[in-house]
Amino acid sequence: MTTLKGPAIFLAQFLGDTAPFNSLESIAKYMADLGYKGIQIPTWDPRMIDLKQASESKTYCDDYKGKLLEIGVEITELSTHLQGQLVAVHPAYAPMFAGFGPAELANSPKEQQAWATDQLIMAAKASQNLGLTSHVTFSGALLWPFMYPWPQRPAGLVETGFQELGQRWLPILNAFEDAGVNVGYELHPGEDVHDGVTFEMFLDAVGGHKRAGINYDPSHFVLQCLDYLQFIDFYHERIFAFHVKDAEFNPTGKQGVYGGFQGWVERAGRFRSLGDGQVDFSGIFSKLAQYNYDGWAVLEWECALKHPEQGAAEGAPFIADHIIRVTERAFDDFAGTGADEAFNKKVLGL
Repeated sequence: MTTLKGPAIFLAQFLGDTAPFNSLESIAKYMADLGYKGIQIPTWDPRMIDLKQASESKTYCDDYKGKLLEIGVEITELSTHLQGQLVAVHPAYAPMFAGFGPAELANSPKEQQAWATDQLIMAAKASQNLGLTSHVTFSGALLWPFMYPWPQRPAGLVETGFQELGQRWLPILNAFEDAGVNVGYELHPGEDVHDGVTFEMFLDAVGGHKRAGINYDPSHFVLQCLDYLQFIDFYHERIFAFHVKDAEFNPTGKQGVYGGFQGWVERAGRFRSLGDGQVDFSGIFSKLAQYNYDGWAVLEWECALKHPEQGAAEGAPFIADHIIRVTERAFDDFAGTGADEAFNKKVLGL
């Protein structure tokens, strides 16, 4: 058994225009000073990493890692959540997602998709050059406008959508296979791959590709009323990354899982800072220890109420307190009598 690594933190939600949140070195030091040992890197922000150079130059990556190690943090994974979203976009969402990629491609969906695919392939090579074994991203979505079956979905629509999604991702997954890196899809509303069933459908569409896995984030499952502990029993072999994020679901006589078009503060389901929501993290960390998850525990901070700096400061000790140092021996070894095959037969009366 292996003790998982942490605490770590995803930098995306903390980036800004003022110090210490406006450069890699300053934000890394800020997080290290709070007690974080790892940082997850958003690759769409050039202040954080030059993805193209990282994909082409081992020297650049060695210098990059060395700089962070001097500060006191490691890279947990690279993230391509925004680029992954653009691998598959339904036209209804195209205007809102246009800002996730180059402005000049906003009205050219095929070129935008090709750009996103290239970004993911560069991320695979960059991850390899950085010595990483996992990557985190979104699947994108062609079917999300049809999530609820009214009006009735045409026969075969879902199957066609997942077939197309699989075709788009297969060359990317093959690039990650060549790089020796796993892909953890964050199962997230707005993505075609958003729960266990849709993950299985996607897995079928990519032929059970061994690099296709999950970035486990229980907050999204709380808001879906999904059993996030049993989920680990089902899919632990495919959990390649872990976002530690809290949430709460407080339905009323007026509002449930759909949220009534309300803002985050007014929704029945809200993301919260660690410890302020309803997620059973003791149960989660126990399950992950049971199944020998050896990756990182990465805080993804999102809260409708609390200031991000307070959330970051509280997050490191929260994760550290939940990490289970796995045991190397059984608790009742002191009572062991020692045995061999002859002794076992004697005990059985054979």
